[in-house]
Amino acid sequence: MKRKKESTNRNDKLTAAEMGKLWATYTGNSMAVRVLEYYLKHTEDEDIKRVVESAFNLSKSIVQDIKDIFIREDFPVPIGFTEEDVNTGAPRLFSDEFYLHYLKYTSKAGMSLYSIAIPIMTRKDIRDFYIHALNSTIKLVTEVNEVSAAKGFLVKPPFIPVPEEVKIVKQQKFLNGFLGDVRPLHALEVAHLYDSTENDATSKALLIGFSQVAKMEKVKDFFVRGKEITNKHIKTASQELNRDNLPAPQLVDDLVTASTSPPFSDKLMLWHKIDMFSMKIRSYANSMSLNGRRDIGAINAKFLMDIGLYLEDGANIMIDQGWMEQPPEAADRKELAKD
Repeated sequence: MKRKKESTNRNDKLTAAEMGKLWATYTGNSMAVRVLEYYLKHTEDEDIKRVVESAFNLSKSIVQDIKDIFIREDFPVPIGFTEEDVNTGAPRLFSDEFYLHYLKYTSKAGMSLYSIAIPIMTRKDIRDFYIHALNSTIKLVTEVNEVSAAKGFLVKPPFIPVPEEVKIVKQQKFLNGFLGDVRPLHALEVAHLYDSTENDATSKALLIGFSQVAKMEKVKDFFVRGKEITNKHIKTASQELNRDNLPAPQLVDDLVTASTSPPFSDKLMLWHKIDMFSMKIRSYANSMSLNGRRDIGAINAKFLMDIGLYLEDGANIMIDQGWMEQPPEAADRKELAKD
């Protein structure tokens, strides 16, 4: 069996963590380049177009930087997504305002990926790359929020009273959620319920658009099912906020046009939703870790179960169609022993 020549200096080699994170970052940003390329063709507002262009250029530079690293390391460059996965001439599928919601939604996912990568990158050049990617994404989402506020699209999370004094939890009823004296939501529970619902509102609109333009029936059905799951999650989280007389984020369904002409390949759209639903797992798990009420914990556990089953079905479609690229993997020692 032919094997690649490997460096004798272990400090120069990419670790599994570096390979995995670079692979995921390359694939995700190659998808973003194609999506944003299409958005740019259908952006009329100059302020919003400037932000979309910033995001497009950032994703392009990230893809090129990682490609350069892979070439230097004799690492096979992933296929990712190409010009074949986008039709920039397709009619507009979303309004200009939606692009701001979308960029906030995807920037959160990028920041999560990059911030987790930084502490486990041991090679200085790779760590510096992720620090730059994180700082650039922070700058981008700041720009998104500033333009959203200027346009009147930015809705702040709910306000709650400032505490009059420091309080210490003295009774287990603080954890009550199903029975007994149930306390109001605390600030962290409000923050995560609101953030999850805001993400889901954008996700639902994206699923509506994708379901309209998907070509394959099973892919279309997958998006419709995702829309239904997301809508249930929105309703459940919104009810918890409303129960304490707090507002929930608004839906953005109306920002999807009636177009049925696909701007993206079924492969791209399916991978996009699998990727973003995977990020929801991290979001819901983070919410679980910071809440105190048993009922809120149970809600997040149910959300996680819904998404886990949904993602498996999406992965099966990707595999059946030959669309799923395999991440780098550890050596199969049993197989190698057969040589």
